[in-house]
Amino acid sequence: MKWFRQASVYVPTLVLLAALGLRGLDPAGLLSDFRTIVFDYYQRIAPRPFQEAPVRVIDIDDESLEKSGLQWPWPRPVVAEMVAQLANAGAAAIVFDIVFAEPDRTSPAQVAKLWEKITGAEDITQRLADLPDHDAMLADILGQAKNAVTGFVLTEEKNDRKPRLRAGFATAGDNPRPFLQGDFHGTVPTLPAFEAAAAGNGSFNFHPGRDLVVRSVPLLFQLNGQLLPSIVAESLRVAQNARSYVVKSSGASGETALGAATGINNIKIGNYVVPTTADGQILIHFTLPEPKRYLSAWKLLDGEFDPALVEGNIVLIGTSAAGLRDIRPSPINPVMPGVEAHAQAIEQVLLGHYLQRPDWSEGLEWVFTIVLGIGLIILLARGGAVGTALFGGGAILLAFGLSWYGYSVHTLLIDPVTPSLAGFLVYLSGSLVGYMRTEAEKRQVRGVFSRYVSPDLVEQLAAHPERVKLGGETRVMTFLFCDIRGFTAVSEQYKGNPQGLTKLINRFLTPMTNVILNRHGTIDKYMGDCIMAFWNAPLDDAQHADHACAAALRMFERLQQLNATLEAEAKEASKPFVPINIGVGLNTGECVVGNMGAKQRYDYSVLGDAVNLASRLEGQSKTYGVGIVVGEATKDQASDWAMLELDLIAVKGKTEAVRIFALLGDAAKAASPDFQQLQADHSAMLAAYRGQDWDAAEAAARARAQANPELEDLYDLYLERIGEYRASPPGANWDGVFVATSK
Repeated sequence: MKWFRQASVYVPTLVLLAALGLRGLDPAGLLSDFRTIVFDYYQRIAPRPFQEAPVRVIDIDDESLEKSGLQWPWPRPVVAEMVAQLANAGAAAIVFDIVFAEPDRTSPAQVAKLWEKITGAEDITQRLADLPDHDAMLADILGQAKNAVTGFVLTEEKNDRKPRLRAGFATAGDNPRPFLQGDFHGTVPTLPAFEAAAAGNGSFNFHPGRDLVVRSVPLLFQLNGQLLPSIVAESLRVAQNARSYVVKSSGASGETALGAATGINNIKIGNYVVPTTADGQILIHFTLPEPKRYLSAWKLLDGEFDPALVEGNIVLIGTSAAGLRDIRPSPINPVMPGVEAHAQAIEQVLLGHYLQRPDWSEGLEWVFTIVLGIGLIILLARGGAVGTALFGGGAILLAFGLSWYGYSVHTLLIDPVTPSLAGFLVYLSGSLVGYMRTEAEKRQVRGVFSRYVSPDLVEQLAAHPERVKLGGETRVMTFLFCDIRGFTAVSEQYKGNPQGLTKLINRFLTPMTNVILNRHGTIDKYMGDCIMAFWNAPLDDAQHADHACAAALRMFERLQQLNATLEAEAKEASKPFVPINIGVGLNTGECVVGNMGAKQRYDYSVLGDAVNLASRLEGQSKTYGVGIVVGEATKDQASDWAMLELDLIAVKGKTEAVRIFALLGDAAKAASPDFQQLQADHSAMLAAYRGQDWDAAEAAARARAQANPELEDLYDLYLERIGEYRASPPGANWDGVFVATSK
């Protein structure tokens, strides 16, 4: 048949599809990464609803560290007090998500070592030696509690230290050890006295993805061939007073694997049979951050807590304090405390709620991929590109729809990425029309933006036309206005020689434009001797404020070079030299950016109040005698730069006051002692000025003008104002705002 002969052309593509379906073309793990991204978005869209479960986190948070007044790690008697409080309140298990690897440095014996070499301290050291050992106190309390769980860290570095095991393992089916992740050869254990006193001992380790995001929690580890439990598994075991684990893998009775060693299926912990991934992990179905899960440690120590919050609960002692560095990203929380991952895993077991990627999922995905590929190949041969596109788009929607249904209704993770990518590759083999359309879009983008942005940026836009919105869109952007000061005096030199003036303006605009374009800026327009530019459009620029500041400072450096060249030329021609001086205004804010104008002619430009303010700030550079005036929003986003507050001003045409700053240098200057002294003295001058302490303000202004002659115009302005306010005080309700009367 004709259509069959046409379809046979796509046999290589069919082979490609089969390889994709079998993951044969994913050596770098890209398909797995895309699949993970999709699954992460599922959790962000529909996280697990929080349900009350008998799990609580005792949080050593920043507030607890502050209220305790103690340096971390806390003395062991403080930790012992926490354990005692929890035991008395009836906690089912007291779990430390903290490793106690070293003796308490505040223990009397440890402190005595610091005094041994001090002459005359013999009596003190003897008295210290007679005091109880802090570690022994905590070990005693752990033993009395009878339900404490300590932890250890597994390392790749080899050592002879081994954690103490408190439970045994029974296995059914294939040996689980080859399926477990991690190449561990050593341990950082908790002190032996604590391990001996505790009822359980498990590993804290995670196996995060390549992006270091935690998506699962292991229940099992191995160290030199020996099975070890995780802190989660031990928490569940101790809470039930169970004695051992049963690990069930492929090949066990009741498990169908068709002769293949597919990995671990489930782990029995007391009364709970926990389904796991093939490598013995629980996939975490995360909830949003939930305050009910936490109890601040200081409340526990102060006794300011309801014992009902702890009674019958598995209680994990961990930290959310950023300084203690147990913060890990999850799919829905980039700053999740590590202890929360363990808590959420325990919650899922207790609630019987599991997020699973079943062992039959890859087979289903492979079948769907091949069926979709064959259907697309037949349709390409019969119906052409448009019909194929509709069919392929529908199939992709079906793949994602079924995947979403599996997640949202049955908490199953089915991959929609591989079938979708396979269909896309088949469609590309017959998509000449799409290629031509893409080329047309590239030509359009080149034509629209070649006048505004650097050639490199034009090529980026042409390669990714979908990243620019040619209509109008709202963005937060940074704007720059630059104007030549005293342009009339400059132009008077070229009376009767307009060509010479044009050449001068071009010599000025060219290096200024290059500076802006080289720092990711976009030229909006030239207005005679004025340049208007902006950042963060048409492409995203997360550092738009920093790039604008860098461009503004570099413009003054290039202007200095240009003036040196012009001066040499004027001297050689025996003509007077009038240097070019500029003023620059920078402001950040929300605006509308896009193609604006008439149907006959339009420009890519911006509209918004933040743009107008940037123009007004440029005009104020002459008033305050500085080169670059910056709005407060720009200063907030570019906080590392050397900026000096100028005033609180209501610019012409606006009633609302804005705080403005002078940009004086980069981060190195901002960190210099001279600038920090200037900033401190200047702030004191402004405080005195706004507080109407005219004598102090005048003295400070005169002192700074003498120390910083480059800011003499600024301080002369304040001295002039102070004189006027002395003669005509602004009144008790004056808020320090200066109302500008000129642009």
